[in-house]
Amino acid sequence: MTDLSTQHSLRYSRAILLTSLVGMGFGFTVLFAILAPLGREVGFSEFEISIIIATSSLAVFLTSPRWGRLSDRWGRKKVLLIGLIGYVIGTLVFASVFQATLIGALAPSIGFIALIISRVAHASVMSAMMPSASAYMADITDISARTKGMGAVGAATNLGNIIGPAAGGLLAGITLLTPLWFAAGLAGITALFVFIWLPESPHKRITRGTKSSRLKYSDKRLVPFIVVGVSMFMGMAMVQQTLAFRFQDVLSLTAVETAQTFGLAMGLSAGASLASQVFIMQRFDLRPFQWLRFAMPLLILAFGCMAVADSKSMLMGAMIMQGAGMGVAGPAFMAGCSLAVSAEEQGAVAGVAGSCGPLGFTIGPLIGGFLYQIEPALPYWFTLAVYLPVFGFVLWMNKKHARHNSRRA
Repeated sequence: MTDLSTQHSLRYSRAILLTSLVGMGFGFTVLFAILAPLGREVGFSEFEISIIIATSSLAVFLTSPRWGRLSDRWGRKKVLLIGLIGYVIGTLVFASVFQATLIGALAPSIGFIALIISRVAHASVMSAMMPSASAYMADITDISARTKGMGAVGAATNLGNIIGPAAGGLLAGITLLTPLWFAAGLAGITALFVFIWLPESPHKRITRGTKSSRLKYSDKRLVPFIVVGVSMFMGMAMVQQTLAFRFQDVLSLTAVETAQTFGLAMGLSAGASLASQVFIMQRFDLRPFQWLRFAMPLLILAFGCMAVADSKSMLMGAMIMQGAGMGVAGPAFMAGCSLAVSAEEQGAVAGVAGSCGPLGFTIGPLIGGFLYQIEPALPYWFTLAVYLPVFGFVLWMNKKHARHNSRRA
């Protein structure tokens, strides 16, 4: 294959992958727009709703590294399809259990347990999607373009994140569960799209009988990024899980109005993320810790605004700032992990890095839900307090990397 045809093939693969990520981004975020008001309609407390998210995030944390390693052995496309199909089936089951609880066919206590079980099973298979997609992008980008490639992954996902909450809020006007039925259908279409048009990754699969790379969280190359990533996502989880309650309580909204208003806010936040990835990350070549140094102050400011917000405009503005910050911080974290290891370890590192978010979303919602029941502003002050030392660590690591690069030069 000539260089020209190879470049054309890689551009085609990139376009198909990014298009499929839009559909995945829709599915990832549509639940957050409706879960809080939906849970309150059933009679669950804020802490019980947080438990549903935390247990499913724990399942993703435990399974993501294995899916990443399996993508080294089975191929990225196959593992991605498994995740998409798992999402479809899991979402249908989860929505059916919620429906049965809403209409009284299941008692709230039984429904709560059934929702946790179905969501954990759902998450365990769905977790195959992002490690395989991130490893696929690593396969088709060289080192010099890796950060921009991960930024493109984040941008495509955020485009879905814009559509998901906004559409979820509109669809919630039909019934609160309609967004989930729609998301399952869209994921099915995305799976068909990937099956037909996404080429196999150029990654050379590990043959049977050969052990795939098993990266540890204690790997010295990854520890700085894992410290930042877990802390960052834990804070984000505390905020994201409680913000729908914050909107409902500050603005005195009904369940449907909460889904619609918070869905719009999530769409605006994702739009800010997309803008920061397209108009900033794709235009400048910075090291991962340089990007994190830029993003962290914006996130700290956003959490402070959330803590004192007493109006719709202030809450919306804080979410837009948060979206812009995470639009840079998320891809920078993934790129840093990817660049820290060899080409043969991309599937493994995608699984490890991809599990840092779920670990944060296991711890964060439990803390956030508990603190919100004590005082609604506490989750945001707590998150701000967590981010301040993380920002100090980022500044220290950025200087350390700069000194290392200057000595190499």
